[in-house]
Amino acid sequence: MPGSLTISHHESAVALDHTDAERLATVLAELAYLLEIPGPNRINEAQLALLCEGRTPDRAELAHWSQALATRLKGRL
Repeated sequence: MPGSLTISHHESAVALDHTDAERLATVLAELAYLLEIPGPNRINEAQLALLCEGRTPDRAELAHWSQALATRLKGRL
């Protein structure tokens, strides 16, 4: 189906429709922005720790990953 996105890992797959994929790309790009900016709107250290789910928080890596994934998603839409 044109505009759909399928993510698979061996035997299971997840599909997003075009609108959801666009929205996810926007959220990921905004996350990257909020990780990078200075000031009161920046994602704070406690929020960063939650986003990293127990891994050592790495703001730069998460910002890069979020932006790269957003760009890849937008490029496939």
